[in-house]
Amino acid sequence: MYKAKMRGFKELMRVEDALRLLFENINLPKIEPEEIHVEESAGKISYEDVVSPVDIPPFSRSAVDGYAVISSDTIGASITNPIPLKIMGEIKAGDDPENIKNINKGEAMIIYTGAPLPKGSDSVVMAEDATYKGEIVEINKAVSPYQNVSKIGEDFSKGKIIINKNTIIKPWHIGAIISAGIKKIKVQKPLNIAILSTGNEIAEINEDSKNKIINSTKPLLKSMIISNGCKPIDLGTVNDDIEIIKEKIELASKVSDLIITTGGTSVGNYDFVVDAILKINESKVLFNGVRMRPGKPTSGAVINGKPIIMVSGFPVAAVTAFYAFISPTINFMRNIKEEIQPKIKGKITRRVANIAGVKTYLRVKVRKNDKGEIYIDPLAVTASGVLSTLTEANGLLIIPENIEGYDENDEVEVMLI
Repeated sequence: MYKAKMRGFKELMRVEDALRLLFENINLPKIEPEEIHVEESAGKISYEDVVSPVDIPPFSRSAVDGYAVISSDTIGASITNPIPLKIMGEIKAGDDPENIKNINKGEAMIIYTGAPLPKGSDSVVMAEDATYKGEIVEINKAVSPYQNVSKIGEDFSKGKIIINKNTIIKPWHIGAIISAGIKKIKVQKPLNIAILSTGNEIAEINEDSKNKIINSTKPLLKSMIISNGCKPIDLGTVNDDIEIIKEKIELASKVSDLIITTGGTSVGNYDFVVDAILKINESKVLFNGVRMRPGKPTSGAVINGKPIIMVSGFPVAAVTAFYAFISPTINFMRNIKEEIQPKIKGKITRRVANIAGVKTYLRVKVRKNDKGEIYIDPLAVTASGVLSTLTEANGLLIIPENIEGYDENDEVEVMLI
């Protein structure tokens, strides 16, 4: 068996520099469209601008229960100076605008929320601002033009973009698209992401795991791939054999857009992934190790411009690499802007030291005390294989390379996960 010599990382690269180098060497895949029903599109990426074919709402309608009026008729109206208007009828939501008669000066119509505004009127007086007296309504408060009215095209005018190309589709996008009467839209076909685990000590969940470690990292990453709108291709787990690893990666390069490997990227005698890639034609290792923790062994390469991201076999380090490298690469390849993660500020509850020149991704627990104050509890920073620090964490504190750390009670900003 091929055996590498124990060696140290020659040079660790900054996370930002490594990511930029990776992007510079990627040949972007051709993104293909697929047409699906709008209700199935949540989490997918719009392939093109979705444009409203109609005005939404299609007619001006009342935003409240009350009385449709001509606003100029209500000038000077007050409780001490009520202005009487003649009731000409009633309009309900769902009534055909074409069948509603006009109103003229001195007239009003009873109207309900969502009902079409009668022609001639330009505003609605709320029911509580008027006194109904049979054929007459007394207006006790003046209204301005289009007050309490949802104007035609107020949400989306005909021809306006509802959702831009290359946008992650959210549930509220679906509501807006369907409100325009659109049934199907084009979305990006998901990227195929191959994932291969390496290690003599690793066993799959359905294998004999005696004296071995059950592979929890690969299923974890597969779930994160799916949550990022991509399709995982599971290439299994292989032993530390350079030729087998090479064959698997060559296969992955033919069936996927992006390749992820777990394990075998460090500097031990049986870390063969980088060496296996170097034996593949048209391959280039871009970086081997980055200045971050956990996840220092994270490495990057390309085969004919197809990206390979090599991450630690330890689950916490692999998750950190996903946030730092895999997710940004997926977004880059799909030409979508990385979504801004929600953040929160609070006081850190104990001192946290950082290593000079290293970017640290610290798992934290964000909590609120009885007074509503936000506190940040640091969890283990070095235990890259301890899954409990993931299950307990609900945030990430990213400590830049130029920050030595934080003292107890310092205010810090945390990315919520």
